[in-house]
Amino acid sequence: MFSQIFLRSVSDFSTIAVDFLSMILRRIPVLKKYMEKTHQKTVIFGQEKTLPCIAPLLTTVEETPQVISAGVQGHFPEWLSGYLLRVGPGKFEFGKDKYNHWFDGMALLHQFKMEKGTVTYRSKFLQSDTYKANSDRNRIVISEFGTSALPDPCKNVFERFMSKFEKPAITDNTNVNYVLYKGDYYLSTETNFMNKVDIETLEKTEKVNWRKFIAVNGATAHPHYDPDGTTYNMGNSYGKDGSCYNVIRVPPEKSDPGETIHGAQVICSIASEEGMRPSYYHSFGMTRNYIIFIEQPLKINLWRIISSKIRGKAFSDGISWEPQYNTRFHVVDKHTGQLLPGMYFSKPFMTFHQINAFEDQGCVVIDLCCQDDGRILEVYQLQNLRKTGKELDQVYNLTAKISPRRFVLPLLGNLNAPEGENLSPLTYSSASAVKQADGKIWCSYENLYPEDLKEEGGIEFPQINYGQFNGKKYQFFYGCGFRHVVGDSLIKVDVVNKTRRVWREDGFYPSEPVFVPVPGASKEDDGVILSVVITPNQNKKNFLLVLDAKNFEELGRAEVPVQMPYGFHGTFVTI
Repeated sequence: MFSQIFLRSVSDFSTIAVDFLSMILRRIPVLKKYMEKTHQKTVIFGQEKTLPCIAPLLTTVEETPQVISAGVQGHFPEWLSGYLLRVGPGKFEFGKDKYNHWFDGMALLHQFKMEKGTVTYRSKFLQSDTYKANSDRNRIVISEFGTSALPDPCKNVFERFMSKFEKPAITDNTNVNYVLYKGDYYLSTETNFMNKVDIETLEKTEKVNWRKFIAVNGATAHPHYDPDGTTYNMGNSYGKDGSCYNVIRVPPEKSDPGETIHGAQVICSIASEEGMRPSYYHSFGMTRNYIIFIEQPLKINLWRIISSKIRGKAFSDGISWEPQYNTRFHVVDKHTGQLLPGMYFSKPFMTFHQINAFEDQGCVVIDLCCQDDGRILEVYQLQNLRKTGKELDQVYNLTAKISPRRFVLPLLGNLNAPEGENLSPLTYSSASAVKQADGKIWCSYENLYPEDLKEEGGIEFPQINYGQFNGKKYQFFYGCGFRHVVGDSLIKVDVVNKTRRVWREDGFYPSEPVFVPVPGASKEDDGVILSVVITPNQNKKNFLLVLDAKNFEELGRAEVPVQMPYGFHGTFVTI
């Protein structure tokens, strides 16, 4: 779920790094003092009983390339025909070399095929160039987000030292999500590479480089789609004048069968407030007419990225949570590419995933899963997630609870209002947008959750009825509850009445819920929820779960005798 955005800048700046090597070496004492910042940790909330160990969910597994039949209990609706595709890390070492971070593991592709009430399963490791290079040499040769590749041990001391100044390879280990461009499915992370895949065979068919089409260093793994198939995404670019956040548009159709993302355009570039310290982002919002970008105080220090190989540090060393800065919202007209003049700010928060966004009464309304402490990336070190007993409890207590929040951003018509006035006309939301003396608009959020949602440890991996309600006013979203360091329940939230429904089974850990509508459905929650549910208990089986989205009752499950790791994202494709 998450990302390797920090890799984007390495290639572009490698040449600069070499040029400035002598300067860096002369200033090592200064750099050392700058980089040795202390990091205080705060316990956010407690846990009354010891958490069960989940280490088996974060260890290397074998792929299952041959299709196997799943044992169905209950029933899967006859109309439910298609593939549930998921991806996430599935291999955490090569030879004696081990990855440090959950995000680093090699991409494992999962496919559940549903047809006439039957279910089959298969999985394959993505045959990326990174996977092949590591396998051929039986060691980690290409760095990932939290793991720095070590020099070749076969080289002599001088050669190993000089290799620190070579241009680093950029990973194509696209382990975050399936994305759709012009009718084709790609595996994406947040570097400049994507891998096109055949969703029936799970075989890689082509590697695509964003930089061959537009001047960006990568793109998110969470694009948005218009009804006609036009795709929007965001990606950073870095240059001598600093960094920009770019809105990308990809046309809906191919003019030639061999096309990939041909015709992609950058329609708007937003300058980072700090040129060499842009914000990290994992997703963005979209309504019928606007793109909403959130510039949050989770900072990427590009100089640390540049020098990471020289210093023997992972790319993750270049990211820091800096709550002395506020969070800013940028709104872009997606038809004209114009950046709207409104300056919208809120208190510092971090978000990975937006829930939905829509327009109402001259405002943009955006709903997000938010947390007030952005140090979560540190928690996802594998050594932390694999702890047991009280040590695992301590790791969990260091994670900030993630809550769904609503922000209201008034557009052009209200910006000339007097100081101190709440510019939001929406009577159904307590979110406010108050004009400040300096012209900025201070945004305070509305909590979208019922009070008893706190009992579920917060909520993440939000999903909606995307095909019918993305960019529109809506009522329901679905997500994972987090009473553990990974999701341990499925939750349906009614954002209008602020109620919830929960599915949970002790000792099992469900994945991101995927909503599939009933064909011809007229109601927002007329459909089913699909989730892959796994357990560290080797005496029990993992299974694909299907819930009735209305009442959140189990319809059926399809068990497979295969070990699966906890993954990130996926999608359903009708066949």
